[in-house]
Amino acid sequence: MWLNTALGVGGMVVCWLMSRRKAKRLEVGDGWWGSGERSLREKEDESIRPFKIETSDKEIEDLHHRLDRARYAPPLEGAAFHYGFNSDYLQKVVAYWRNQFDWRKQVEILNKYPHFHTTIEGIDIHFIHVKPPYVPHGRAVQPILMVHGWPGSFYEFYKIIPLLTEPARYGLGDGDVVFEVICPSIPGYGFSEAPHQKGFDTRATARIFHKLMKRLGFKEYYIQGGDWGSGITTNMLIQVMLGAYVPWLVGFTREDVRRMYPFMQKNVYDILRETGYLHIQATKPDTAGCGLNDSPVGLAAYILEKFSTWTDKSFLHRDDGGLERKYSLDDLLTNVMIYWVTSSIASSMRYYKENLSRDPALSDNTRFGVYVPAGIAAFPEEITHVPCCWAKMIFKNIVSYSYMPRGGHFAAFEEPKLLAQDIIHFVRRVEQL
Repeated sequence: MWLNTALGVGGMVVCWLMSRRKAKRLEVGDGWWGSGERSLREKEDESIRPFKIETSDKEIEDLHHRLDRARYAPPLEGAAFHYGFNSDYLQKVVAYWRNQFDWRKQVEILNKYPHFHTTIEGIDIHFIHVKPPYVPHGRAVQPILMVHGWPGSFYEFYKIIPLLTEPARYGLGDGDVVFEVICPSIPGYGFSEAPHQKGFDTRATARIFHKLMKRLGFKEYYIQGGDWGSGITTNMLIQVMLGAYVPWLVGFTREDVRRMYPFMQKNVYDILRETGYLHIQATKPDTAGCGLNDSPVGLAAYILEKFSTWTDKSFLHRDDGGLERKYSLDDLLTNVMIYWVTSSIASSMRYYKENLSRDPALSDNTRFGVYVPAGIAAFPEEITHVPCCWAKMIFKNIVSYSYMPRGGHFAAFEEPKLLAQDIIHFVRRVEQL
């Protein structure tokens, strides 16, 4: 069946198991994203090839040269992060990047999990595949595909992976649920080859990732994701109007009301402030992409600004954007480096144009619905909150909906233990169905 690859908008983190029951399926066909015409004579290489991230003196010297020559525009007094990334703090980040950040050490950390490449529909797909070191006798290992979004990467999952592959070791149960974790890079992001043809959208991504899981031998599996993909973009006006006064009438809980109102501030002004990038990337991504691909300082400012207010909206008022409250500079810069060393920022930005250039009302999940068991974790600092009653418009079989106590957009990166607990809780419920 067709699987939406990344299922999170408005605080949603969705997991599901391919249904054992017969359900209406969306036929997705095939595709070709390689360079030039597809050869009908040659069979695609379906081998799984070990891959290792590497660096060089030349790569690091070029980065340092560019960092040394950066120019900065002075910020307005008292601007904090209200105008975007504060350039005074940016200079501190760049100084750390230039003089203390150790990319070679971070490459070793990235390589601590097994990396692979495989060719699907004409392009090389990168993924990590981590198996549990120990499986209790009689326990089944559950495969889970975890998908990042923009401007993240597979590295977002490095802290949650051990919690899922060795849950008992970290106090997350007695090992009754154990996972092997597959984290791919979306094509055009990081170490996955960028599509060479126009039109690569979430449906094509879903098809490729489903083929990847089949190639790895999985007929059924769980999937978790955030940021990209959920088709829940329809805010019912009548529900919004009534929700503030008679929330029970439209299916809102008290917690939904607390997170959604005042509506104009939390769902109009905040969204307008945080989505300027989306309009650029959905229309002419290559223009900005060219500049970001040439300037590491520009790239860092563009990416890290999202890790500020998408983590906590109140960080807007802090001169440092609150970036080091939830993350280390090493972790943040490692994510930036994945985009930098692969020159993938422009191709990652194109993903918005490919997905948002058509009428969202015609999207597949809107027309067909999702009937496999789904779990949703609603994090309070997400830009938009999606009540369960709205989620049910698309996800027809929600077995778990959790109001998370803290956390924002980058759930696995920010709150790995909270997310791992919720995933395990969801899988337990599904396995008992």
